[in-house]
Amino acid sequence: MAFEKTAAVLAAGAILATAGARAEALDPALAIYRPEPGIAGTVKSIGSDSLNNLMALWAEGFGRLHPGLRVEIEGKGSSTAPPALIAGTAHFGPMSRPMKGAELDLFEKRYGYRPATMRVAVDALALFVHKDNPLACLTLGQVDALFSKTRRGGAARAIARWSDLGLGGDFAAKPVSLYGRNSASGTYGYFKETALAGGDFKDSVKEQPGSSTVVQAVASDRYAIGYSGVGYRTADVRIVPLAARAGEPCFEPTPQTAYEGDYPLARLLYVYFNLVPNRPLDPARAAFVAYVYSRQGQEAVLKDGYYPITAEVAAEDLAAFGIRREP
Repeated sequence: MAFEKTAAVLAAGAILATAGARAEALDPALAIYRPEPGIAGTVKSIGSDSLNNLMALWAEGFGRLHPGLRVEIEGKGSSTAPPALIAGTAHFGPMSRPMKGAELDLFEKRYGYRPATMRVAVDALALFVHKDNPLACLTLGQVDALFSKTRRGGAARAIARWSDLGLGGDFAAKPVSLYGRNSASGTYGYFKETALAGGDFKDSVKEQPGSSTVVQAVASDRYAIGYSGVGYRTADVRIVPLAARAGEPCFEPTPQTAYEGDYPLARLLYVYFNLVPNRPLDPARAAFVAYVYSRQGQEAVLKDGYYPITAEVAAEDLAAFGIRREP
């Protein structure tokens, strides 16, 4: 399945779907964050638009506990995170995709080591249609035939009209209006790699500057379809269930289908930062990192519509960063 690459990362010491875990429930073993004295200053985040709301929720919750520390957030796309971290203009770089090899190499060339990687949440990239659209299911091959001009997913021909997907009535003769993200977005890159098998987008895809604007565009266009993070769902759109291949079951994006790899467009969300090997992280950043991995931090993940990580993932990452917190 398309989730296999991400599932392999999770399986390397951190399985999200723990035995008997309920979907949408926080892991009860997540630590409660307790504020520390003397945390003050300013930290800056530059990166993913998809993580903008979540970074803001973390900043708000953390700020209530540490009013002397301010978190500045700039979200114009995942590709803006690595240059900002390399230049030292950002303390954190949220990304909706893993850093590419070339980005990691540039960071290592500058500092002599790789950036630290936080696994902060799980997302399901959703295909949104107008709320009146009755489309019941799509396969990844059909998604590719809709959005790609190269059709590496194996479709014999492009899908251009809603009748090509079996819709009748006033939808039948209407062309499909396509919406997506711009190339600075990690969501764009993930969708291109996973849904389009690395192929090229059709020239007719209307690129949007943000995740929410994709959903807004679909909500205002009865004959549209667009891709964005599941957390941006509104009452004016529907999410179309997806199947990895023709003949396989269709799945709604839910925590359980994402964790278990059934939903084919599930992915991890990341935050990168500069951590000098064998040196402790400064108190302000260490406290913020601990907050993200705490029960309060993962409650914000749920509030923003994403799916939380487990205490096992949190403990593994915190240990890698040399950060110790009591449960």
